[in-house]
Amino acid sequence: MVSITTDPIDMNSAFKYVSTDEAGAITFFFGTVRNSTNSRNVEQLEYEAYDRMALKKMQEIADEACRRWNILRYVVVHRKGTLLTGEIAVLVAVATPHRADAYDASRYIIDTLKQTVPIWKKEYFDDGQVWVDAHP
Repeated sequence: MVSITTDPIDMNSAFKYVSTDEAGAITFFFGTVRNSTNSRNVEQLEYEAYDRMALKKMQEIADEACRRWNILRYVVVHRKGTLLTGEIAVLVAVATPHRADAYDASRYIIDTLKQTVPIWKKEYFDDGQVWVDAHP
C-alpha cells in the first residue's frame, strides 16, 4: 500500500496492515521533522507533491523492492502540507520472513523515495525559509 496524505500518519493502522503470521520481521522507518538544520532552528516544514506522479513512483519503488526481497506486506505513506517539529513526515513499514530482508528493503524504499519521488520540502526558520534540494 502506498499513499500520500494531509492527515497525521497512523502508525497503528500501518502495523495492522503489515502484520501477518508469516512475518518473522517487521521494520518501521519514521522520517520526522527535526528542530534544526545546519544550526538554524526549524519552526515547521511544508511538503508539496505532484500526487499522481509521486504515487506512481512510490508504487514502482515498492514493486522493485518486492522483486528484490521476499516482502510479504508493506506500507509507504508520505505526508504533505504543513508539519511541526516531531511530526511524522514519512513512514515505511515492511514485513518479511527474515530480518535482513526487512532492513534491506526498508532502506532501499526510503532512500530511493527521497532521491526520485516528486515531493518537495520547504523549511521555515525564524529568519526565513528555503526549499530543500532533496534530489541532488
